[in-house]
Amino acid sequence: MRTPLALALATGCALASLSSSAYELYNQDGSVLNADLEAVFGIMHSDESYAIAGTRSPGSVAWREGYIKYGLSGSQALAGAGSLYGAFNLVSSGTWGDGDAAGFTLGSERRTAVEGAYLGWRSGDLFPALGEDGVDISGGRQVLKIGDGFLLNGDSVNFGDADLGDDFDRGGAYYLAARKAFDQTGVLRLGGAKGWRGDLLWLQSDNRAQAETELAALTVEHVADIGTLGVDWIRTLDVNERFASEAQLERKDMDTVSVRGTGGLGVENLNLAFEYATQDRDSGREDAWFLEGSWTFADVAWSPTATYRYSRFSEAFDPLFYGFSRGYGTWYQGEVAANYAGPFNSNTAVQHVGLKATPRENVTIGALFFDFDTLDRDLGDLSGRELDLYVEWAVNDHLVVSPLVGFYKPESSADEGGVQLGGDDLNSYLQLTVATFF
Repeated sequence: MRTPLALALATGCALASLSSSAYELYNQDGSVLNADLEAVFGIMHSDESYAIAGTRSPGSVAWREGYIKYGLSGSQALAGAGSLYGAFNLVSSGTWGDGDAAGFTLGSERRTAVEGAYLGWRSGDLFPALGEDGVDISGGRQVLKIGDGFLLNGDSVNFGDADLGDDFDRGGAYYLAARKAFDQTGVLRLGGAKGWRGDLLWLQSDNRAQAETELAALTVEHVADIGTLGVDWIRTLDVNERFASEAQLERKDMDTVSVRGTGGLGVENLNLAFEYATQDRDSGREDAWFLEGSWTFADVAWSPTATYRYSRFSEAFDPLFYGFSRGYGTWYQGEVAANYAGPFNSNTAVQHVGLKATPRENVTIGALFFDFDTLDRDLGDLSGRELDLYVEWAVNDHLVVSPLVGFYKPESSADEGGVQLGGDDLNSYLQLTVATFF
């Protein structure tokens, strides 16, 4: 069986990518200075525990998580030569209570540290052929994303004081993914909002749970009204062998190539998406892919949207830095499975059916069903099914409340190749997250 650390490298939170607003402190003569504040708090309860980090006992757990991100951002116009922009912020985070259901946090975590610190330059209208701000260069501590976040969307693994060997503690807030910025980055973006565009990026993680991975990537995509088609190449340059799991050691000099697309092909209310990724490394070739289709019944009350997705991740596929993207279920599939029980976007085939509706303009309700089928059960049987029911309520422009209840039923207990401690009973999971932005 793979090590617990390798099983859980890309956990995170469905609210982790909610966009924040800013309070404008100054705006005059092309100079803008904003005060930024983002605060998220969660209350969680799980009837069952999971043998992932090796620190959890059978039975129910209840815990709380929270973080506050605060700082400044701004821009400065350069009189016909584009503009400079940048940000500096800190994050204070913690976990209280029993710690999470998988034992990655114990409830004692507290930390304040720099989160974002970056500078950049945008070209404005200097290069008309490339579009407005057709050249964008930036560097520093920042969150980076490729495409839909299937392979890369921030550095979101936030372990705590669990007994994982060397110090992997990032300050708790494991589910909420308090810290997401890569430690060092350099980015060149070319192209505007439509037509051909591309990104060249380099990053260095300081996250020991990610073996302090260093990588470079090149993306090329075409953006049109009918959809977006892209090709990505990711070269993993190095890892810190001191902190690397056996699977992570194979990241060095690994090439990952993906082809992806999304859009409605010009058909109103339709959205299609796919991605195919292949990895070439010393032990052989691995791959992962998904196909997804959704339809919005715009003429029906509450405008419901129905989604079906099939995804498959080969036995030793490395999910890299995937992160929350389009809402619950992307790319953390199942609130219990994706965060505590597995699978973690490796060695599995997943069928997903989703339904969401908007009874009011500021309220979304949804149901998500997942069927997980482990491909090679000799590596551990993480097959199971999960149903999640949720509400997202935007109380106002600065406050979002989201209650969720999940029901997860594994096929195998920890004694039978799975990870659920104490048996394979149905687990009831409850959480309430509150996010505020200013």
